[in-house]
Amino acid sequence: MRNIIERHQVWAYLIAVVVGLFLGWKTSPGEVVPDYLIWALLGVMLYATFTQTPVTHLSDVFRDRRFVGALLTGNFLVMPTITALLILTLPDNGALKLGVLLVLLMPCTDWFITFTHLGKGDSTQAIAATPVLLIAQLALLPIYLWLFLGNQFNVNLELGGHLLPAFVGLIIVPLVLAFLTEKWAEDYRKATRFIRLMGLMPAPLLTVVLFIISMRQVSQIDSAGPLIWPLMILFPAYLLAAALVGKALRRVFRLPVATGRTVIFSLGTRNSFVVLPLALSMPEAWAAAVVVIVVQSLVELFGMMLYLRWVPSRLLPNT
Repeated sequence: MRNIIERHQVWAYLIAVVVGLFLGWKTSPGEVVPDYLIWALLGVMLYATFTQTPVTHLSDVFRDRRFVGALLTGNFLVMPTITALLILTLPDNGALKLGVLLVLLMPCTDWFITFTHLGKGDSTQAIAATPVLLIAQLALLPIYLWLFLGNQFNVNLELGGHLLPAFVGLIIVPLVLAFLTEKWAEDYRKATRFIRLMGLMPAPLLTVVLFIISMRQVSQIDSAGPLIWPLMILFPAYLLAAALVGKALRRVFRLPVATGRTVIFSLGTRNSFVVLPLALSMPEAWAAAVVVIVVQSLVELFGMMLYLRWVPSRLLPNT
């Protein structure tokens, strides 16, 4: 069942966004959806996702030091540098730049595994790498925002009053609960079955969340129209750079072909659903950041369709 859900999740997300935008544009039903419903769905979705991340086995991934070195170098050194250069091409809009930074600085920890598997990478390594990616990005994101936004970030310190509660309530709390659930599962079979059941939930929940958010954000997307067009160049440029950087890192760290593909899919996929609640918690002046994240998700989904054909057949074929 889980394999079927993961195989078709991309199309479910696309349909949810398109239908949500259409309904929101035609009838504006998104205004009647209560905020607490979105927060509840996000909280459960993140908890379910984190239970699939082997946080209790964090040390396992460090056995392959070259893989970890390539993964950390690419995700937290090279790609942030490229992201910093890309935002220089954007209009002088704080919300736009913040949205791009939020989504491009956070490596994916969920469908990255699925795409790695479908793209003939090493899905076992991908699973083992997720807790490292998750913990590193949560620790480094505030530093990156301070470095890349500089005085603009300091001037808008009111964001902290909105981001901090969302960060604690929707990321830290689900992460701690997932860790306790995994520890519980080590001793009880029923808990193991519960974790397997939770593994079925992230994709359907994310589909519902994307549908609701698309309905609610139609007006923002319409008003931010001129700002969206530069993103249609920036996000594909990021995907192209991620693929080329991944190929280069595979040579530098002398990785097997399958492992190199894993690095490429890690660099190309971003944690949009994790930063989405952070963006939703911001003041109205920063609402464009939500639009940026939704647009990036759509571009990434189409990009991954190309990755699945290009990476294993042309970029890193079997030798």
